[in-house]
Amino acid sequence: MELKANAFAQAATIALEDIQLQTALRRGTHNAYSARLRAMSEVTDADALRQQARAAKLRALRNLPELLERFEANIVQRGATVLWAEDGEACNRLVVEIARQHAVQRVVKSKSMATEEINLNQALEAAGLSVIETDLGEYIVQLDGDSPSHIVMPIMHKTREQVRDLFAEKLGMAPSDDPEQLTAFARQKLREAFLSAEMGITGANFLIAETGTVAIVTNEGNGRMCSSLPPVHVVIAGIEKVIESVADFATLVQLLARSATGQRLTSYVHLMGGAAGPDDPDGPSHMYVILLDNGRSRIRETEYAEALACIRCGACLNACPVYQKVGGHAYGWVYSGPIGAVITPLLEGIANAALLPYASSLCGACRTACPVAIDIPGMLLRLRAELVAEGEAAPALSAGIAAWARAMATPLLYELGGAAARLATRAMASANGQVRHLPIPLLGNWTQNRDFPPFAPKSFRQLWRERQCES
Repeated sequence: MELKANAFAQAATIALEDIQLQTALRRGTHNAYSARLRAMSEVTDADALRQQARAAKLRALRNLPELLERFEANIVQRGATVLWAEDGEACNRLVVEIARQHAVQRVVKSKSMATEEINLNQALEAAGLSVIETDLGEYIVQLDGDSPSHIVMPIMHKTREQVRDLFAEKLGMAPSDDPEQLTAFARQKLREAFLSAEMGITGANFLIAETGTVAIVTNEGNGRMCSSLPPVHVVIAGIEKVIESVADFATLVQLLARSATGQRLTSYVHLMGGAAGPDDPDGPSHMYVILLDNGRSRIRETEYAEALACIRCGACLNACPVYQKVGGHAYGWVYSGPIGAVITPLLEGIANAALLPYASSLCGACRTACPVAIDIPGMLLRLRAELVAEGEAAPALSAGIAAWARAMATPLLYELGGAAARLATRAMASANGQVRHLPIPLLGNWTQNRDFPPFAPKSFRQLWRERQCES
């Protein structure tokens, strides 16, 4: 997916005027947010569980090199091949080489954000391979030549009416608004792909170092089909996916399902520990695990290391008032919402995503929803400070903040500024006492969508002096 993060302002403006998008977002985010609250309310001590999960992920990040080596040693013992990719280009090259080694022509893929990050589909198609996404949402996105707009629900931006029209146009299905009929029709098409593919590609929700196990969680079973039916199975996982133990997995998988889809557990929890062998004939003949860095090691050495604890549940997106209104495509890359506003600048360079740290009201809803309690607002503030320090902030904003800082540091300027603001806002107030239009360009954006309350007739300092005189 092409990086367009610096076009956030224009993309958000277009999204706000898109009636179909607003309908889809209202339905999708409300349902997902409500489901998470219901699921978490069933937990005896949800906050204690969140802190336990947070500790597991942060401990894994601290011990990352050791745990990756343990994972590799354990899964290699059971017939898998582990490969390491420094960046997306190296990872794509490895997958193409594996495909050529095994004379692969047809590939089926399960949902994977890591493969979206490195544009794997485009690389495979350029090598002459046929690639089919098998997650229903990703399949719809692929049919439409579109890109996912949500970490967990790729078609959060589409209404079922749009899916109906797409299936009629691309697949020749008789028009139907019934989700069950749409799903059954897609299942029939995808079953043919599963049975004919020579390679299956999946991501990984967790890599368990203690046992050398790859864990994926799905609701459609497509992950299991991709990893079991084709003779070659390739796992592509970011190195931050490794965790220490089965006990940590048991904690994290509870929160992943509850936070992502509002379920106690997803329909399928698939644990894979190697290729088929004499003692376990099920599964692929060849299993490869590609451990992808692509900037993660660099992030781990910074004050933003906590961002790597993300378990990709999408809860922060559903809770975010900005995402709820503009959707995922406005963020201009694979990762959207609050966590995307942190990860995209870190992976792609802060100058290439300079608007994203400002795409937040800093209300803290993302941190409250996060199952591992990542301090997303704190990291957004640090990224903003970096932008200002590097001169990437808008000149008008920088000048305004500098003027404000000077006024706040000088009692006389503070008093004069307050007096001027009181006079100006009272003069501009409408009949209801609110300011409907601020003329200053930077402040005028506020009154495009809401009223601005006028300053109080008297400042606190004036009231305090009067009170002191009276006493």
